[in-house]
Amino acid sequence: MITAKSIAKKIVTLSDGTIIGELYNVLVDFKTGSLLSLLVKPSKNVDYFEIQDDLYVIPFDLVKAISDYIVVDRRR
Repeated sequence: MITAKSIAKKIVTLSDGTIIGELYNVLVDFKTGSLLSLLVKPSKNVDYFEIQDDLYVIPFDLVKAISDYIVVDRRR
């Protein structure tokens, strides 16, 4: 089980190791409890992801691993 507290402020990277930024918040579907997207405070300009209110919006289905870092794939 992964808790919100355990992923707070984790560094988000691409699968090639490129650091995208720091996890700022998550978007959740309260009806289903599913995580929809990660909101990431950018530390580097990455063209692959949508930006809203100065945060990257990364669909949760692109998350490949959560451990010391949150690893995501580029948008397909």
